[in-house]
Amino acid sequence: MAHKQIMHIDLDTFYVSVERKMDNRLKNKPLLVGGTSDRGVVAACSYETRGFGVHSGMSMKLARQLCPEAIVIRGNAGTYSKHSDEVTEIVKEQTPLFEKSSIDEFYADLTGIDRFHGCYKLASEVRSKIIKETGLPISFGLSINKVVSKIATGEAKPNNQLMIEDGHEKEFMAPLSIKKIPQVGDKTYQTLRHLGVRKIHTIQEMSEEMLINVLGKNGSLIWRRAQGVDNRPVIAFNERKSISTERTFDSDTIDVKKLKSILIAMTENLAYQLRRGDKLTACVNVKIKYSDFNTYSKQMRIPFCSADHILIPKILDLFDKLYNRRVLVRLIGIRFSHLVSGHYQINLFEDDESALNLYSALDKIREKYGDRMVVKAAGMEARTIGRMVNPFNGLPPVVLAHRKQ
Repeated sequence: MAHKQIMHIDLDTFYVSVERKMDNRLKNKPLLVGGTSDRGVVAACSYETRGFGVHSGMSMKLARQLCPEAIVIRGNAGTYSKHSDEVTEIVKEQTPLFEKSSIDEFYADLTGIDRFHGCYKLASEVRSKIIKETGLPISFGLSINKVVSKIATGEAKPNNQLMIEDGHEKEFMAPLSIKKIPQVGDKTYQTLRHLGVRKIHTIQEMSEEMLINVLGKNGSLIWRRAQGVDNRPVIAFNERKSISTERTFDSDTIDVKKLKSILIAMTENLAYQLRRGDKLTACVNVKIKYSDFNTYSKQMRIPFCSADHILIPKILDLFDKLYNRRVLVRLIGIRFSHLVSGHYQINLFEDDESALNLYSALDKIREKYGDRMVVKAAGMEARTIGRMVNPFNGLPPVVLAHRKQ
């Protein structure tokens, strides 16, 4: 049986590349994309900043200190989604089976293409087409599985491609740092470094049991990945089990009216997303992070629902029960989970047909003109509450640094 041929595609420094495409004056300049306040997080950074020690996920305050000359741009999820969709259409058109694992990463199963075309030739053509039609730099790795292909992409960057021949997976990975293995975070890296393990080659020579003793069950996964073993299939569709949104404040607040206004806007928007995707929720959750970074959450099971006028009182009730410290608030968020497919059903004792007609009319306006075109007056104080894409379209959510309120 022939081995699989899995292509991993990564749009290089995607947010940075999109910003440079829109404004070519930014080319070759140090660039940071993310939250612009000191509390913001770096969502993406250009290669020019990395020599200063800057990396994504770092606080914007520290990134600015390390690279004072960097240009800082607030990310725009809608803009990035639009460019990501353009790439998605090309990948969908050119490959037999693909998985979109994030806004800027894809896997494609090219198994069997060799009989007719050649996997590496097709992969190269896909990359060329994306570069030509979108103007965005892209790298890919090609191998027998997801993990080796992803590592190969990392080695190919920036803006290049790399194929690992069948049977050469361990040889390719051996001299690389253990940090290259997906699932090896900072904590795991430090644990392994304290044992004198720096290169993947060392893990390849260790027994699986030894790594399990050191890292627990995660040790088995890391050991198998170091051997180049990964049986995960390319999955074309991932059904979401929950949707959520949260806001971090530039300045901690104790303004309860403002907090409730934002919660109302959040609920209204997520309820619209449920109806948009023909989904109902049976569990609602509210989260609060205080200025001392203590985080609390409370959830409630409810009858399946997607109606604002039912969900908003539930969320506000949870908030009232949760917010009892009277301490400054740093972040609030809500989540709807236990999702199922279904349309909102009229409540024979509380609703009438006019309620359904109202939701239908409001949703049509939002679909045509944007999520925030019509909002409840109680939620008008909230800014930046809204989504640009249907969260139930089978694609992963856009992940940016926390949008600030």
